[in-house]
Amino acid sequence: MDILLTAGRREKINERITISGSKSESNRLLILQQLFPEISIENLSDSDDSVHLQHALSSKEESIDIGHAGTAMRFLVGYFASKEHCEVVLTGSERMQNRPIGILVDALKDLGAHISYEVKEGFPPVRIKGRHITKQKVQINGNVSSQYISSLILMGTHLENGLEIELIGNITSVPYIEMTLSLLTQLGIQTSFEGNIIQVFAVKNISKQTVVVESDWSSASYFYSIIALSEIGSEIHLSAYRKDSLQGDSCLATIYTHFGVETEFNQNSITLRKERPTNLHSLDIDLKNAPDIAQTIAVTAFGLGVSCELTGLHTLKIKETDRLEALQEELTKLGATIRVTNDSLYLSVSSAIHENVAIKTYNDHRMAMAFAPLALKVPIQIQNAEVVSKSYQKFWIDMEQIGLLIKEL
Repeated sequence: MDILLTAGRREKINERITISGSKSESNRLLILQQLFPEISIENLSDSDDSVHLQHALSSKEESIDIGHAGTAMRFLVGYFASKEHCEVVLTGSERMQNRPIGILVDALKDLGAHISYEVKEGFPPVRIKGRHITKQKVQINGNVSSQYISSLILMGTHLENGLEIELIGNITSVPYIEMTLSLLTQLGIQTSFEGNIIQVFAVKNISKQTVVVESDWSSASYFYSIIALSEIGSEIHLSAYRKDSLQGDSCLATIYTHFGVETEFNQNSITLRKERPTNLHSLDIDLKNAPDIAQTIAVTAFGLGVSCELTGLHTLKIKETDRLEALQEELTKLGATIRVTNDSLYLSVSSAIHENVAIKTYNDHRMAMAFAPLALKVPIQIQNAEVVSKSYQKFWIDMEQIGLLIKEL
């Protein structure tokens, strides 16, 4: 489905939106719930990724297709590797079969896991024969996707000897690692993270408990962009959010002050308010701890005629698409002057935005959602708009609520 987005209102925005639970927290908790049935989960994400993961965890089939769900792939490889007497083939979409998994598989093999590649070395689909794992130490590069490391941490919670993970070299996406460890601590599982050593201590059982998932900060980023692109005095109330969030993308509250947006933390909610004009100086920021909001920030900066230099983005090369190349391609069509490298993006000041440009989404939910707020400035087309369901099922409904007009093409 392709759509045309236009601005349906000219007055200040004032709306209340409730956003589904964090995909990142939900997927970690779904694995933990499988290992520890004492856990109950509330405000679970309704994203495709979480739905795929739930289906995979309950499936009795030998072959499980997780579509585009990269988090599910990485967490499930670790989960099934240590599940005794289990044999399963994990596969996914064409893009998923070209997203590397070898670094995680090598670490799991070092621990004694039995995993083989069905088609291409280092990539899904993979065949996993679950084993009783007794080794308790493993090494993995620290600058890889944090999901590899979190997969090992989650698996370590039910190994009889626990697990010590040594991270080699520089460590990226630390907040996502800390999110995983914080969830374990919340559940009563002992961990430590000192220097480059993560320790997950053996645990037999945990107390019966209910965990309420905080709403997704990555999803909030699109509303930060909307308020940044809106008139002074516009505001949106979002729930349910906490000031002491486990999510690295909560840095949005600080970053978007550059665009004149202030965040007021209330009880279990936030209010985003455009309080002053945008700072026209270049926004230069290292996003190694929050790479998923890079697309939103780049589009916001372009829409406001602000230059930016975003670094720490090397993990974007292996997402649903090569997000850096995709951003360069689509922003250029809109009139931007932009340059990307393997880990950075440089956007120059733009004075005009081309109208009615068709934005290609590359089967990437964040491409569709990051570009949508530009409709407040010019009419814009979004191709394959339904891709947003990967992380945000009711995104277009919420866009209509804040005043965008949506027409199917």
